[in-house]
Amino acid sequence: MEGVEAYGFTAALSGIFLLSCLLFAAINRSLHDPYMDEVFHVPQAQAYCHGRFLQWDPMITTLPGLYLVSVGVVKPAAWLFGWTGSVVCSAGMLRFINLLFTAGNFYLLYLLLLKIHQKNKAVSGFQRILSTLTLAVFPTLYFFTFLYYTDSGSVFFTLFAYLMCLYGNHKTSALLGFCGFMFRQTNIVWAVFCAGNVVAEKLTEAWKTELQKKKDEKISPRKGSFSDLIRVLQFLVEYLIPPKNLLTLTALTWPYIVLVAVFFGFIFTNGGIVVGDRSSHEACLHIPQLFYFLSFTAFFSFPHMLTPTKIRKFLVSLRKHPVQYSLITVISLFLIWKFTYVHKYLLADNRHYTFYIWRKVFQRHELVKYLLVPVYMFAGWSFADTLKSKSIFWTLVYVVCLLAVTIPQKLLEFRYFILPFLIYRLNIPFPSLYRQLLELAFYVVVNAVTFHLFLNRTFQWPNSDEIQRFMW
Repeated sequence: MEGVEAYGFTAALSGIFLLSCLLFAAINRSLHDPYMDEVFHVPQAQAYCHGRFLQWDPMITTLPGLYLVSVGVVKPAAWLFGWTGSVVCSAGMLRFINLLFTAGNFYLLYLLLLKIHQKNKAVSGFQRILSTLTLAVFPTLYFFTFLYYTDSGSVFFTLFAYLMCLYGNHKTSALLGFCGFMFRQTNIVWAVFCAGNVVAEKLTEAWKTELQKKKDEKISPRKGSFSDLIRVLQFLVEYLIPPKNLLTLTALTWPYIVLVAVFFGFIFTNGGIVVGDRSSHEACLHIPQLFYFLSFTAFFSFPHMLTPTKIRKFLVSLRKHPVQYSLITVISLFLIWKFTYVHKYLLADNRHYTFYIWRKVFQRHELVKYLLVPVYMFAGWSFADTLKSKSIFWTLVYVVCLLAVTIPQKLLEFRYFILPFLIYRLNIPFPSLYRQLLELAFYVVVNAVTFHLFLNRTFQWPNSDEIQRFMW
């Protein structure tokens, strides 16, 4: 990091942390008691603070990573600064842990952008810092910085594992992946993604060697036609058959293999992926979750995905391949018809934005969910188009992990989209400065509206004196 860039990075990190502290103080003045899922998380962390490590709330569905880290930070700080009484492990103190994670996420996002785009010499230090700042205030993630939820810590350890993977420190990456798993069990998918990065890199090298042998310049792992995809899949099968290649890949990815083995051991011992209350977290084949994610990504990446150029290219593609798009349309309609699930929380909890999206859009008419297929198709095409700079093997690994982390979820919950979105956004080419500024301005506006609604537009349910607030 050069001198000017280092000063800019320090100023951006300090500024966002100071702003977050001010916002944190405002939220804690308005929200003294635990809210929403904090009702479960805060008492559990407080039990750990008092040394009751065998006490467990059966309503909690995640592993105790958040509480263990919280105790590991708060207890030494309390001893160092002489804190006593109720301030130690109070709701406000526990929420502050996520501010520390947010500062760490800022640094990790910067390092990941630096590493992933290191070959792009046209990217300036200012652009890297601007993109880091934008992703650090990504609305769905940034909002939960101020509540005692698992999201900030989950993102921190997963991004850290990804960074270590990119630098080739795979044992460290697997260990950090285990920490991410302790925050949220589905993070095991992103540990597999790290292993997939290693495999994709080896496959890309072998693919290039194969092309050089055949001297066939027309086939490229970055092209995307259906015939090229078939050739790539044939190559993949042929590459994985010889035991020598499998042993090589195993030797490279063994730390992740051990982690996955630990995960399956946990599944066997626990009797499922969810700890505690499983009644509201049943796995299902909810394929439209992929369509919701693509729409979510298009909304938050509209400066990159919804450009006039992309719209024109999509229309040209439609005209050139009408049969393929017609087939995709029919399949999408069938998948929506057969595999759409509506969770009871989505219909009952009017504190979440998803409640209003579902009621105002999807419940307006039975046909709406089918009429949105063209939107999903464009979002999917644009999503793939922004990733065309990545190798086909990397893209295959990412898509498989995306499917694994979204489709089994019955509940439409935007928090589940945070990590796949961030990994996507980190890996697309750097946009123009204008688009970066537009993206940041959009995030700032969305955050401002969200916090205004949360703090100032409170409401009450009938037959209840508790104050309710709108949130993601």
